[in-house]
Amino acid sequence: MKQIKRVAKQRERRRFRVRNRLRWDSGQTTLEKRRPRMSVFRSSKHIYVQIIDDEAGRVLASASSVERAFRDQRSYGGNVAAATVVGKLIAERAGAAGIKRVALDRREYKFHGRVAALAVAAREAGLEF
Repeated sequence: MKQIKRVAKQRERRRFRVRNRLRWDSGQTTLEKRRPRMSVFRSSKHIYVQIIDDEAGRVLASASSVERAFRDQRSYGGNVAAATVVGKLIAERAGAAGIKRVALDRREYKFHGRVAALAVAAREAGLEF
C-alpha cells in the first residue's frame, strides 16, 4: 500500500476511534446532561475551535487565529504559541457562557503539537475535560 493511502487510512481509523470515544465518554448518564463537545480544526496557517451542543445543534462559543482578538496578540496563527493563545481565548469565552466541562474532539489529529498546546492552555485557563 502506498504511504499516502496508509496515512489516510490511519487518520480515518483515528477519527472513528476518537468520535466513538466521545460518544460513550462524554457524560451520558441518566443524572448528568451530555457535555458539550470542543471541536478542534487545524490548517497549515490557522487553528479553529468551537464548543458545540450536539443535543441542541448549536455553537456555544468559538475562537480562532483569524479573529481580531487574536491578531492583537499574535501575527501568525500556525504555530504552538498561536494555539496557546486560542486555547486561552476559548476558555474565557466558555466561562462567560457558563461552560466548565467539555469533551475534547481532536478529530483525526494526534494529541501533539498545536492540538496539545491548545488543550493545555484551555485547561490552565479553567476548562475541564
